[in-house]
Amino acid sequence: MKCVCWHGKHDVRVEEAPDPEILNPRDAIIRVTSTAICGSDLHLYDGVIPTMKKGDILGHEFMGEVIEVGTDVRNLRRGDRVVVPFAIGCGRCFFCKRGLWSLCDNSNPNAALAAKLFGQSGAGLFGYSHLYGGYAGGQAELVRVPFADVGPCKVPDHLTDEQVLFLSDILPTGYMAAENCRIEPGDTVAVWGCGPVGQFAIRAAWWFGAERVIAIDHVPERLKMAEEFGNAEAINFEETNVPEALLEMTAGIGPDRCIDAVGMEAHGSSPDAIYDRVKQVAHLTMDRIHALREAIYCCRKGGTLSIPGVYAGLLDKVPLGAAFAKGLRMEMGQTHVHRYMRPLLERISGNGKLGFDPSYIITHRFPLEAAPEAYKLFSERRENCVKVVLQAA
Repeated sequence: MKCVCWHGKHDVRVEEAPDPEILNPRDAIIRVTSTAICGSDLHLYDGVIPTMKKGDILGHEFMGEVIEVGTDVRNLRRGDRVVVPFAIGCGRCFFCKRGLWSLCDNSNPNAALAAKLFGQSGAGLFGYSHLYGGYAGGQAELVRVPFADVGPCKVPDHLTDEQVLFLSDILPTGYMAAENCRIEPGDTVAVWGCGPVGQFAIRAAWWFGAERVIAIDHVPERLKMAEEFGNAEAINFEETNVPEALLEMTAGIGPDRCIDAVGMEAHGSSPDAIYDRVKQVAHLTMDRIHALREAIYCCRKGGTLSIPGVYAGLLDKVPLGAAFAKGLRMEMGQTHVHRYMRPLLERISGNGKLGFDPSYIITHRFPLEAAPEAYKLFSERRENCVKVVLQAA
């Protein structure tokens, strides 16, 4: 089969690999029809996530057709169209039974390695380093899906791949980010980062009752999308002092809820952002956290900070004193995708009260063979690129 393989910083290649096989009675084999490049994949592309190995197959946003199932998989049949959650849950452990799917105790075969870094291990993830299990990802023609009896979500034939593909990650991630804010009617929500997760967090904030949503980024096409499709007020941080603007826009109080949809590779020109970049280049830190610091400082007293953006290491110069002094509530973590897939599918199908088509965020489409070009374009944000879909079949 053809697949997209990691070979080092800014080096991805389309190569041939053996077709996956059923290894466990709860496995399924999926023929991938559509897959996507996630902002989190750029952390791998930039070489800042440890434990990657040359030849690792990338990709955790994918969907396709079931072509084979293990003997214990009774909910799927050959020919079913399914979307697969990026985090792998067993469905039977302490955490899965409580809906905390991304914290599964049984799906990461390298749990001991993750525990050394994080204290405990979360779930295994498709295509996202050996720290998270070393699973082959979905930027491929075929993929083995463990625990297929509880993971994949069947989708109706009348919906296109592009309408449902993002149920695999970024749509539930943006939704959970807004849910974690505990938005109350009348709240002002500020969202740092207007990539795909930020765009969906903006949409979801309205669903939860926000009165105003403010989008913060420096990429003009992302800010334009947030205004046109998300009805947000835009701040370009290269042109405007964000803390001053947010205070002015909220009568000196600050946003009630803040969402850091940026994560570990934040941009900025302030002294702390420059400090982060110098330390990262010198391999003295893994994360550039300017957006997180700014969100902590800007959030109003007693407010809530939601963090869907990915962080990987020990963060430097976190203003925890400010968070403590202001009594902030902080919610974060990998998304419990399984919990949200079916309710969000109902919205897409039009069965929910606010049905919508999430494919509006797609700006570029490439065949799987063009993945190296697609990664480069997405990383450099050229040609107004916001979201890339790779068509595997």
